[in-house]
Amino acid sequence: MKQSSLPIVGVICDREIIGPHAYHIAGDKYLQSMIGGSQCQPILIPALSSSLQIEQLLELVDGILLTGGYSMIDPLHYQNDAAETGTKLDTHRDNSSLPLIKSAIAQSIPIMGICRGFQEMNVAFGGSLHQKLHEVGSFIEHREDKEQTLEQQYGASHPIQLRENGKLSQLLGEQNIAVNSLHTQGINNLGAGLTIEAVAEDGLIEAFSVTAANNFAMAFQWHPEWQYHNNKYSKKIFAEFGNACAKRHKVKQQNG
Repeated sequence: MKQSSLPIVGVICDREIIGPHAYHIAGDKYLQSMIGGSQCQPILIPALSSSLQIEQLLELVDGILLTGGYSMIDPLHYQNDAAETGTKLDTHRDNSSLPLIKSAIAQSIPIMGICRGFQEMNVAFGGSLHQKLHEVGSFIEHREDKEQTLEQQYGASHPIQLRENGKLSQLLGEQNIAVNSLHTQGINNLGAGLTIEAVAEDGLIEAFSVTAANNFAMAFQWHPEWQYHNNKYSKKIFAEFGNACAKRHKVKQQNG
């Protein structure tokens, strides 16, 4: 595929205060996974809340990537109680990504959610989250040990079981795989219209797909983007997403 014909994937940004100023940023590992793993050209989607022109933006892209992030989704999006004092939130991203997800799905635009993006997709479909899995009592430790090196933090942490004959198991050709785990929150109630694709040994949902989607619409609680080129399952995931984006790109070109 020529450079000029690459599909375009919009990558959602976090809004971070660095020094005295606000910045819209996305991790390099996500952008590299789009370029090398999906053969797509990434562009950044700023977290501009209501100022984001979603419909105009979606006319430009062939896919959407919802990245991980260090902030938590504001629980007011799925419950009546506010977040605890001191919780790191990014309401600008919430108010950008949640309507973006709904519009992208409605237009059959390929979409992938990773970690925070996985949780965003669940909330967009009316689901809810455990804010602190480690305090629930029925789950294993899903947080990373921040005293470890990045290589250790992103190493395989626990096994997950893939739904038999599900979209993910058919894609990966496996029933059980090991994944990394670097998250504090997790799904409590699954959103309407979503299908579980994988669960951890403690029953926590680790992957889901959009049931009625006629294009790639899947999300993962783990981080397949981390050194994706060294993981055969990650390579399959990003290649499949890239194929879906390429098909949409081709149709758009044919239609002028």
